[in-house]
Amino acid sequence: MICRHLFTPIAVVLTTIAMATSAVAAIEQHLPEPGEALPGGSTTHHKQLNINAFSQSSANMSFENELNFKLGNGIFKKIWVPAPSSTTASDGLGPLYNARSCQRCHLKDGRGHPPEANWPEDNAVSMFLRLSIPPQNDAQRQLLDSGKASVIPEPTYGGQLQDLAINGLAGEGRMVINYSETTVTLADGAQVRLRHPEYSISNLSYGPLHPQTMLSPRVAPPMIGLGLLEAIDLADIEALADPDDANKDGISGRPNRVWNSFTQQQDLGRFGWKAGNPTLIQQAVGAFSGDMGISTPFAPTAAGDCTNHQTDCLRQPDGNTPLQDNAEASAEMVKLVEFYSRNLAPPARPDFDKPTVLQGKAVFHQSGCAACHQPSFTTASREDMPEQSDQLIWPYTDLLLHDMGEGLADHRPEFLASGSEWKTPPLWGIGLTKTVSGHSYFLHDGRAKNLLEAVLWHGGEGAAARDRVINLQTTERNALMTFLESL
Repeated sequence: MICRHLFTPIAVVLTTIAMATSAVAAIEQHLPEPGEALPGGSTTHHKQLNINAFSQSSANMSFENELNFKLGNGIFKKIWVPAPSSTTASDGLGPLYNARSCQRCHLKDGRGHPPEANWPEDNAVSMFLRLSIPPQNDAQRQLLDSGKASVIPEPTYGGQLQDLAINGLAGEGRMVINYSETTVTLADGAQVRLRHPEYSISNLSYGPLHPQTMLSPRVAPPMIGLGLLEAIDLADIEALADPDDANKDGISGRPNRVWNSFTQQQDLGRFGWKAGNPTLIQQAVGAFSGDMGISTPFAPTAAGDCTNHQTDCLRQPDGNTPLQDNAEASAEMVKLVEFYSRNLAPPARPDFDKPTVLQGKAVFHQSGCAACHQPSFTTASREDMPEQSDQLIWPYTDLLLHDMGEGLADHRPEFLASGSEWKTPPLWGIGLTKTVSGHSYFLHDGRAKNLLEAVLWHGGEGAAARDRVINLQTTERNALMTFLESL
């Protein structure tokens, strides 16, 4: 096969080099770069940066598509009820579930958080535990090796702990978090206390867990810009991968290869904390089924995540109806939620050109943060995604897996992701977390109480950048935090 890159016009190569050189110069001279005020390109909204900052539609959306966006929003907020019910378009909840609507986890389309206390003092409505076990036999090993399954679910409780249930059933159990603390001393003498969570499950209703059960906590991620991430060309993401660290910079990002249930083949993982889903529609189908116990034509099991050991769960009536494609949520409903999720627009950055922000941006690059948090991409030309097509975007992610060290490890593999690997999360909108979600908890389990703590938890491939941040002067560190809060 002839490599197409051999025929790349020299003018294109020179233009790319010139753009990269210009960007480096702008960063070093504390100057803004063209386009960075608009993280989502033409999709970026300019509405007021209040509690609704993550709930705005793509600014370049047609009037006709605004209706679909609003319909999708309505389904996203829909409160599901148990079957049978007079409201046949809304019944079928559970029997076991984590939330009664998408909005319950992604409140205001923002970031979830860990409970402030263990049950019954608080609940964990926007956070749950993934469950799985190592393969127990050759058939399970072959299933994982085929790439068609991400994990082997825990045999009694399934793929995630569902703490809620419809009337007459008991929830599976309650997540318990116990924190211990360690202290990190920064170069200027400031001390930061990091809380280290340990997870367990209490009030198990269906018997003991498998002795090799692996637990992985997950908070609901923010929803903005997801369609833009889906529109990034596969080749642009793969070009950033360096699994063998050929350039010896200590960063060895690699793509997760996951099963696409719609195309029935392996695909690039883009969504979820370990990049376990390839597309937004597959992510939505999984949430309908696993989080709410709602069947769809794409995942028709009405019992959701109930297992063969949960016989009372399997005997419950369902809400399947011909009006909903013989499911509880129709294909049209799922696609409207997909459309809504695709078009939640990133907000504009009003402070992008302030001197302290630009100083912090330079520190961000000098510290090595941009090696994983890739600042920008230009999305592909997509006729099926006109709003997201051909946009210069600034998500600050490479969508690759990175080994983040023992401190952040969940010891639970998912497709190709190891127990210490996580996808680089996008940073756009991160400074608005407190405004939208009412808290400032970060990382996959919300253990970091602020952005500095999130940085200090970086280990593995992120350790060198973390150590540079630890050794910053106070003014440099403050500028870095100001930059992150401006995103």
